[in-house]
Amino acid sequence: MLEVICLSFAFVLGLVARRCGLPALIGFLAAGFLINPLGNQLSLPASTPAVLDHVAHLGVLLLLFTVGLKLKLKSLAQPEVIGGGLVHFVVTVGVFAPGLHWLGGIAWGSAVLLAVALAFSSTVLSAKSLESRRELRAFHGRVAIGILIIQDLIALFVLAFSTGQVPSPWALLLFGLPLLRPLFHWLIDVSGHDELLLLMGLVLAVVVGGAGFSALGLSGEVGALVLGALVAGHPRAQELGKSLWGLKELFLVGFFLKIGMSGLPDWQALGFAVAFTALLPLKAALFFFLLILFRLRARNAFQAAVSLTSYSEFGLIVAAALVPDALVGLALAVALSFLIAAPLQRNAHELFARLEPWLLRFETRTWHPDEQPASLGDARVLILGMGRTGTAAYDRLREDQTRLIGIDADPSRVERHSHAGRHVVYADGEDIGFWHSLALDTVEVAVLTLPDAESKIFATRQLRQHGFKGAIVAHSLYEDEAEAIRRAGANQTYLTMHEAGLGLAEHVRQGLALVERPG
Repeated sequence: MLEVICLSFAFVLGLVARRCGLPALIGFLAAGFLINPLGNQLSLPASTPAVLDHVAHLGVLLLLFTVGLKLKLKSLAQPEVIGGGLVHFVVTVGVFAPGLHWLGGIAWGSAVLLAVALAFSSTVLSAKSLESRRELRAFHGRVAIGILIIQDLIALFVLAFSTGQVPSPWALLLFGLPLLRPLFHWLIDVSGHDELLLLMGLVLAVVVGGAGFSALGLSGEVGALVLGALVAGHPRAQELGKSLWGLKELFLVGFFLKIGMSGLPDWQALGFAVAFTALLPLKAALFFFLLILFRLRARNAFQAAVSLTSYSEFGLIVAAALVPDALVGLALAVALSFLIAAPLQRNAHELFARLEPWLLRFETRTWHPDEQPASLGDARVLILGMGRTGTAAYDRLREDQTRLIGIDADPSRVERHSHAGRHVVYADGEDIGFWHSLALDTVEVAVLTLPDAESKIFATRQLRQHGFKGAIVAHSLYEDEAEAIRRAGANQTYLTMHEAGLGLAEHVRQGLALVERPG
């Protein structure tokens, strides 16, 4: 009965949210709030909270494991990540704690703990939003995820310090975990491509990362992320992440239902939630100006700040353990912050385009090294997006001695291409500032192999708006997307699966010719 009610409510309200132009997760939150007062009428079993909590925990573990698969740990050791995360935390607690004490009449100890809980941003919402926009590896995505990890580590320290729980002495063995990387890689290799690969991912995320770290007195969430990062260098890491995608999305429905079902607010809790929801712009502004001080350009500082504009589910864990009386109000504040942040994050690029003239005035004179605009040199062909399709196009054109340059927003991918002898540079094709600083004088053809249709449409429009008169060639999975890219200004669009079929047919023709050839 539990699964019938939860799945039905989540699907219907998720569909309503999607039809209203909102992310489906808003509908899942609404389903939780709606199910809560109807629990008796719906005859929900007494085990409902425990079951949802378990499902939600699995969803968070799988999400963080897949984030780890795309994470480079060295990206955490950056001034903008450590400095931005720590300074924002200290300032937020320094402002919220006195406000809660003097204006809310809350005792100092509880006020500080609540301020700590409110200082965090949602790892689940931000990671899910960045992943859906394929921006986890973009510069602003890496900064945002790095700051979220710093916040999670602070939360773990607060929980351990406040509850008296300390890690087991056996936790020191985890420093030898990298020595097991060859074993994990071998297990992935022998798991094949089907259900065993899926189970291998679950074992790493839930058993080794989640249960293993928890048994040692550490966070299972951090464990799942660490295990993901540990095997991120495996050639099939992307395939592993895709195999877990469906399970992760299903279990995360339980996470959002759990937040919605955490309790019914009274007027005091409602006032608390509304007041702190109104303060979200200040949270975003503080992130923006801190990242500007660390020499990020306005565009990336804005994108990262928007990704961090929410309150955290980890804050609920802190509140549940240390200030349970405030849990309902905090849960409502988290839910309202999701309601506001989700559409903002989805439309972050369009929002920055409107605010760009005002935000640019805050940029520093020198930029972060990762922010330097790309130079195209004397290239005749520009390839935007150096994944499998872009790489294949690059290698084929290089055979004709064509002057080429590839651009990609993933620094690790750029590094691999450079080591392979390809002329590939780091830049984000969805960065408006990149297009403003780009000289296209020598480029005759632009090939768009970016991962999604919106990115290709955006790049096509930017090319035309900045005076590019050459040919724009793009590929797409679907005819309607191809038509939208053509309307944006592309000269030619090819359907990926159709072209793959034509290539396969050509190989068949060559094979038949060999068979029919005499002798």
